[in-house]
Amino acid sequence: MSNDPNALADARSAAPALAAIADGFVGARRQGRALPGFPGEVPDDLVTAYRVQDLAIAQWPDRVVGWKVGFIAPERRDISGDERLLGPIFARQLQLATGGQPTFEVFSRGFGAVEAEYVLRLEADVPADKTDWTPAEAAAVPSTLFIGMEVASSPLATINQLGPRVVVSDFGNNNGLVMGAEIPAWTDRSDASLTCTTSIDGRQVGQGGATTLPGGLRAAFAFALSRSARRGRPLKAGDLIATGNATGIHDILPGQQARIEFHGHGSIEALAVAASPKDEGDWRA
Repeated sequence: MSNDPNALADARSAAPALAAIADGFVGARRQGRALPGFPGEVPDDLVTAYRVQDLAIAQWPDRVVGWKVGFIAPERRDISGDERLLGPIFARQLQLATGGQPTFEVFSRGFGAVEAEYVLRLEADVPADKTDWTPAEAAAVPSTLFIGMEVASSPLATINQLGPRVVVSDFGNNNGLVMGAEIPAWTDRSDASLTCTTSIDGRQVGQGGATTLPGGLRAAFAFALSRSARRGRPLKAGDLIATGNATGIHDILPGQQARIEFHGHGSIEALAVAASPKDEGDWRA
């Protein structure tokens, strides 16, 4: 969706019920507060849920720097046939784990979790008119792989229980990304060679790696390329893709500490804090 004010006004007037859902989530996120329930009627399908997401992105006063990929269980898929979903990652919610301990925000009384992620950064634009990608084609796109941690948090505590259409409606249940060290020459590695473990407050809560992702890194990459192009948002050099949870989805509360060990490639350690109200400015660069 264009950031042109007239185009946004037209999109909102054409779908006031969808705009109200977007307003509900954006308002709660900016105020750092929980929602008691879904702010409207749940969209009928994923295509409609992405319309809500686009309306919310257009309102959010920051720029998109990447996309998180989430897997959709077979029994929760709709007529689109999508086996995954996308949510935006914003510039102000991207952190680099370069010494020290980052903090990240989760919504008190909402949903909060961390996920181990393998994060791709595109090093070239992709053709805007190519809307179908195979895993092999995706792997041929120049890209760099990093270790990472997704902050999965929403003002809506029941977001994952309510399903993919609700997840898509609220930024894909994303509230940030912490990126760590580069994993060199990723296309020469097997997914089986990429393993990791997640701990919270010193207790291991999950283990896995790239093979935990159905179809592996390349399948997640291909989906992100395809769905982004179909939405009119073809990926470009510098865009990030968090490919999916590699050890599971691990609940976390403010005050708890997460640590993800990427075997042979470093670790990420970060502290959860309660989400706070955001200023009213526009943060777009």
